[in-house]
Amino acid sequence: MTELERIEYAKSFIDKLANGINPLDDSPIPEKDIANNVRLSRCFFYVSDILRQVVENGGITKGRAVKPKRESFSLSQEEREKIKVSDYPLTITEITKHLNSLIDEEKTKKIASNAISDWLVETGFLCVITYANNKHRKSPTEQGSKIGIITEEKMGPYGKYTAVLYSPSAQQFIYDNLEAIVSSKEK
Repeated sequence: MTELERIEYAKSFIDKLANGINPLDDSPIPEKDIANNVRLSRCFFYVSDILRQVVENGGITKGRAVKPKRESFSLSQEEREKIKVSDYPLTITEITKHLNSLIDEEKTKKIASNAISDWLVETGFLCVITYANNKHRKSPTEQGSKIGIITEEKMGPYGKYTAVLYSPSAQQFIYDNLEAIVSSKEK
C-alpha cells in the first residue's frame, strides 16, 4: 500500500465518522455516542477536506509560502543612476522614501530614516539635543551645516516645530555615503 493509498484509506474512515457511521462495520453510530457529537463531526469534515487536498496534490500539503531572505539595503549601479538630487531641501523621511523606491522590496530590505540620521550623529554632522521634558531632537552641527544640513521653523498640527532639512549638497553627501551608512547600521 502506497502512502497516498494509506491517506485515502484514512480519509474514508474520517468521512464515515463525520457522517455518523461506524467505519469498522458500517453501522450507524448511536445518537448519544461521543463520536456523533456535532463538534467532533465538524472536525472530522475539516480533517477529511485536508486529506482530500493532500491526495489531490500528490501527497504534498500546501504550507505557508516561505518568504525568501532579503539582502541588506544596497543599490546596484543601475539603481544608483536613478538617484535624483532634489533642487530643494528634503526631510530625511523624503530622502529615505526616494531611496526605497529604487529597490526591489522582495529581494532587498528597506533603509530606515534612523539608519541615516544615526550615522550622521555618529560621524558628527548631527547632534542630539535633549529638552527639559526629556524630548530629543536632532540638529546640525557646524560640520553638518557646512555640507548643507539646515533647520527651518515650520507649523504643524501641534504648533511650531523645527524641521531638519537636507539641501541638494547634503542629499548628495548622503547618497555618496550609502555604503558607510548601511555598514554602520549592520554593526
